[in-house]
Amino acid sequence: MAQQERAIRTRQVILEAAGRVFDECGYEAATISQILARADVTRGALYFHFSSKEDLARGVLGEAVTTEGVVPQQFKLQELLDTSLLLAYRLPREPMLRASIRLSVDMRARALFGTSWPDWITVAAELIADAKARGETLPHIDPVETARLLVGAWTGVQLISEAVAEPPELVREISLLFQLLLPNIAVPTVLARLDISPERPLRLRAAAAEPATHA
Repeated sequence: MAQQERAIRTRQVILEAAGRVFDECGYEAATISQILARADVTRGALYFHFSSKEDLARGVLGEAVTTEGVVPQQFKLQELLDTSLLLAYRLPREPMLRASIRLSVDMRARALFGTSWPDWITVAAELIADAKARGETLPHIDPVETARLLVGAWTGVQLISEAVAEPPELVREISLLFQLLLPNIAVPTVLARLDISPERPLRLRAAAAEPATHA
């Protein structure tokens, strides 16, 4: 068991190192030597877990689709918002998530192993479909089409926010995005009760850190 746990930890260390190098250098310029130096592991340890740089990139992309921190809510649309806002909060702070975006927009990398966007569209579409079944969305909403446009808009906001002279805080930009889009998605009674605040991720993280209370 201890050996298995060490192997899991080593794999994660390697992935995090790869994420940092891909984020800093891009896929094409990144080298195995750089990743080895950042991870501080042997070449044998790396190749035990990953067969190539391409395999490492796939591993980074595999870690990118995450709903960490999202908990069940009264409204499925709130869970969709929480997923989006938490990702926007975490992305500037977590190199592996940033690397997944960089790999997804890199033409060479995308041709080799695809992107994480289809998986994100699936996550969003399932939440929107559940929301529609509960009567939270306007009748015309198509879950897959809406999810695809939301993921595209989210990604576009993220890319533009990094490119401008004075980069705004991503979570605030995503909050503004949903303020504009949600009136065309949610029924008014639900819309009025959704928390779209850029402070929402901090509240969710604080709640998750609170010790459980027992009667």
